Amino acid sequence: MSPIIHTHTLRARYGETDQMSVVYHANYLNWFEVGRTELIRAAGLTYRQLEEKGIMLPLTDASLSFKKPARYDDVVEIRTHVEQISPLRLTFAYEIVRLQDEELLVSGKTMHVFTTTDLRPIRLSKTEPEVYRWLEAQHKGEQL
Repeated sequence: MSPIIHTHTLRARYGETDQMSVVYHANYLNWFEVGRTELIRAAGLTYRQLEEKGIMLPLTDASLSFKKPARYDDVVEIRTHVEQISPLRLTFAYEIVRLQDEELLVSGKTMHVFTTTDLRPIRLSKTEPEVYRWLEAQHKGEQL
């Protein structure tokens, strides 16, 4: 089965663009964060709740591939899915698509590790087995 893809729509704001009305490249990482935050929210959980449980998801790696620019006022869809998961690590994959013409603008990945608040690695499958099972099901394309 294919992973479940979560979508979130937003409009490119003026403050996210440069003088040429093109979205500044670093803002796509912010949009990736929106995508993964909304994916986790779909589990009925927020990043804040994870942090309150003492679970952090620090970023260890990020990659982006720029295809075409998003411009001021473009309506884009952030498509996010769990690409890989293990008890220690999690990889999200993203696509930013302009909705007007379904043009792929940016694709990328972020890799994270599950840690305590003092950044010691943990096994999510042991500390929060329900959250781990939900993320694993997302990766497998299964609804829980």
